[in-house]
Amino acid sequence: MKKIEAIIKPEKLEELREALDAKGFFGMTITEVKGRGVQRGITLEWRVGEYRVEFLPKVKVEIVVNAKDVDTVIEVILAICSTGSVGDGKIFVLPVEEVVRIRTRERGGAVV
Repeated sequence: MKKIEAIIKPEKLEELREALDAKGFFGMTITEVKGRGVQRGITLEWRVGEYRVEFLPKVKVEIVVNAKDVDTVIEVILAICSTGSVGDGKIFVLPVEEVVRIRTRERGGAVV
């Protein structure tokens, strides 16, 4: 099993959820986060002048899938969230050693 963590623009979340649902991937955890990467924040203009926003709002989507489904999920994320602009986000793939459903105590890949 693998855990996919995608840091994406907030405005892409609903479209991504719908696309993942359509492919049969329903379980996910969403966290509102702030971060910065290559762009190192942005400078905005306001009535009183310019100011710098160092950490931009993003959404972290966490999905645990069977290893055979990793490429499918990544392709969905890329298709929906890639605009070609700086700040589109990142995808991380991590190994998952075990999954346990608390309610039934089931373990393993069938739980995801």
